Amino acid sequence: MTVFDYDLFVIGGGSGGVRAARVAGTLGKRVAIAEEYRLGGTCVIRGCVPKKLFVYASQFSEHFEDSAGFGWQVEGASFDWKKLVAAKDKEVTRLEGLYRRGLENAGVEILESRAEFLDSHTIRLVKTGHTVTAERIVVATGGSANPHAALPGHELCITSNEAFDLPELPRSILIAGGGYIAVEFANIFHGLGVDTTLIYRGKEILSRFDLDVRQGLHRAMEEKGIRIVCTDVIEEVTKAPAGGLIARTLDGQTLAVDTVMLALGRDPDTKGLGLEAAGVETDAKGAIVVDDYSRSSVAHIYALGDVTDRVQLTPVAIHEAMCFIETEFKSNPTKPDYDLIATAVFSQPEIGTIGLSEEEACKRYPEIEVYRAEFRPMKATLSGRSEKMIMKLVVDAATRKVLGAHILGHDAGEMVQLLAISLKAGCTKDDFDRTMAVHPTASEELVTMYQPSYRVSNGERV
Repeated sequence: MTVFDYDLFVIGGGSGGVRAARVAGTLGKRVAIAEEYRLGGTCVIRGCVPKKLFVYASQFSEHFEDSAGFGWQVEGASFDWKKLVAAKDKEVTRLEGLYRRGLENAGVEILESRAEFLDSHTIRLVKTGHTVTAERIVVATGGSANPHAALPGHELCITSNEAFDLPELPRSILIAGGGYIAVEFANIFHGLGVDTTLIYRGKEILSRFDLDVRQGLHRAMEEKGIRIVCTDVIEEVTKAPAGGLIARTLDGQTLAVDTVMLALGRDPDTKGLGLEAAGVETDAKGAIVVDDYSRSSVAHIYALGDVTDRVQLTPVAIHEAMCFIETEFKSNPTKPDYDLIATAVFSQPEIGTIGLSEEEACKRYPEIEVYRAEFRPMKATLSGRSEKMIMKLVVDAATRKVLGAHILGHDAGEMVQLLAISLKAGCTKDDFDRTMAVHPTASEELVTMYQPSYRVSNGERV
């Protein structure tokens, strides 16, 4: 019988890896985790958490404007970028410490080094050259921003990583991309007073989201003063003689800005891990190929989170980690459940969505009902802001089951988390109709839309 140094070795200290290591440690397993940078991964260090803090910071400019309609006078307000960055760093360090203490309390050995496979059971710690063996191995190295290396001048641009730690706040920025990272940062920089342009190759921002909320957000962003250029791409970035950058686009536009940010997707972080030596299969994008239980082509090697390029969301990685624990250490084979995952875009206004968009539902169901409300939220009546909220339910006409819920407006992320429970439970539109409203709230619209706005039968609106 082979004796291994560890029962479980985890490569990568992000949300999925830390959860797998910590829970395995509490079960009495011999566990080590290797992380070459900082514990917490993309979400805590350079993703969800600092981004949400920056979203809060960028909203104050509107809050100050809105307060006048409620009798307040706010004079002399100013913003200090360096103070925000310092406060963000302090909070990220605090959270990293919590991750570390959680692992230590579970008896997990933390190895501050890059780890690479020598074979399917043997790992080399690059920092020391030391080798260790493990019975089971989890790869949870996440993903990294696509640098778009084919773009001439890409080395002059930043990604979301650098956006959190710029030495100075730029006066102007061009953001390439139409996904949630690009859209969120466009709103963040605009809210902090930066002249902001978003450029995207598609016809509308946020592909795969419901078209109503995509178009509604587009209008709201342009009304705020964010310039959005669709069906165009950057072809070259060069330094301007007087400072700053010049971006030339496919359509012949020349845009002079202080900073260009590339938000053109993320790639699985698998280069240099030695996966070939371990016999682990990857796809054309470099993602680790896994089965329904997150098991790779090697039976005792698992992969969790963004490194598998399945669903790139922090809660999904954590869920996959818990399923791994059930499968490997509790003799309870458990597949991750990817059905009906709620998600939010922390744009301004926010988007909260779960389930099928109207466009997707039309392809799957012969007839659907769409319940849609667009209105000015109560707060805007005194603030004078023209921004609208959109709430939308997509319903299967035959069974009355709610197939999708989509919200554009303040606190949409909070609302959709609670809606997720209802849709996961299989609630029907009749269940929504029987539910009493909370008044006055924006969310009461979700339970007071009694008549469909329209029906779609075989793809045609009727």
